[in-house]
Amino acid sequence: MTDSTVYNDAEIERLRSENESLRAELEETNQGVLALYAELDTQAEQLRQASDLKSRFLSYMSHEFRTPLGSIRSITRLLSDELDGPLSDEQHKQVVFISGAASELSDMVDDLLDLAKIEAGRITISPAWFDMFDLFAALRGMFRPIVDGNSVDLIFEEPQDIPRLYTDDKKLAQILRNFISNALKFTQHGEVRISARPEGEREVRFAVTDSGIGIPAELHGNLFEDFVQIDSPLQKRLRGTGLGLSLCKRFAGLLGGRVGLESTPGVGSTFFVIIPLAISAEPVDGA
Repeated sequence: MTDSTVYNDAEIERLRSENESLRAELEETNQGVLALYAELDTQAEQLRQASDLKSRFLSYMSHEFRTPLGSIRSITRLLSDELDGPLSDEQHKQVVFISGAASELSDMVDDLLDLAKIEAGRITISPAWFDMFDLFAALRGMFRPIVDGNSVDLIFEEPQDIPRLYTDDKKLAQILRNFISNALKFTQHGEVRISARPEGEREVRFAVTDSGIGIPAELHGNLFEDFVQIDSPLQKRLRGTGLGLSLCKRFAGLLGGRVGLESTPGVGSTFFVIIPLAISAEPVDGA
């Protein structure tokens, strides 16, 4: 047997040994990957169950809160109407305070219920054709009792060059109501201005601009997340769930749009939502 033959046999044996070693490593790696996938599947299932439990809890809690809150609001209306006898000025103030607190709690419950519905996939979109003027008129009427006698002017700019929209006007109105409510809360003097203008050829931009306290730039990124609130002395006097803007973001996504803000501390803020003129490929409006 020649030296070259011995060398070749030794080389083959070495290669065979390396191949077996690589095969063993690959097998071990595959087993590790399979174990990791199994663990990830288990954790994903646990997270899904936890999410389902949270959604059911929020939904159950919200429904359970609605009954006593409805009773409280009904009783305060009866007391305010003085059906059981006249009230003193101080008693009227106390009834107004109770009614306001019940309304705030009711709004919080509605936010929690909306969050539970969205996370459970039970929020549906009901698009229809509607006119911008009707939407603005409804919002103006809704907020008139709040701003009458206030030091803040609520201004609705007349929409220009915007056709009828095909989207869910109730979800859009909910987004704008939240923007306007926040603007009024954080604006003690000046104005809150609502506008709508085309954004490109196929979208429209709704904006709510205020002359309020403004928001630092470092807070902009997280402001539309769940349970996030502005840390300010004014915020500490106002109650809320921190879900309003998060729900706006989720509703905008359901409408095929997006939300954003522009703000300067001490100057004011602009919250906006941009949505398509038509939420889906629907027949051309024949009206």
